[in-house]
Amino acid sequence: MADPEFIPVEVETDEVSRRSDPARNLAVAVYILQGLSFFLGGITALAGVIINYIKLDDVRNTWVEPHFRWQIRTFWIGLLWSVIGIVTTFLIVGWFILLGISIWFIYRIVKGALALNDGKAPV
Repeated sequence: MADPEFIPVEVETDEVSRRSDPARNLAVAVYILQGLSFFLGGITALAGVIINYIKLDDVRNTWVEPHFRWQIRTFWIGLLWSVIGIVTTFLIVGWFILLGISIWFIYRIVKGALALNDGKAPV
């Protein structure tokens, strides 16, 4: 009978190599920059999406590419709805839009970061 706590060496080595992958570390940095954007007026989210676009070719066809695309999509959709919310604040509905997009943005950052930590694509 097999030992239930036996973990093959290849799986452990693969996890270690994924954690030290420079592309993974960049994705972690961008998630941090996106999170900081709430406190720094969004400029760090802009820096993060610039990093995503610059390094996108380097991560193409790797396990980190879905995270870069997730982060880019999060930025642009967040920016679009933030602008709509700001423009419509005088109608009161804009405040609800801004609240909703803030919750959605936090959700996307947390979901993506947790998936990255697990070595999976955010879906």
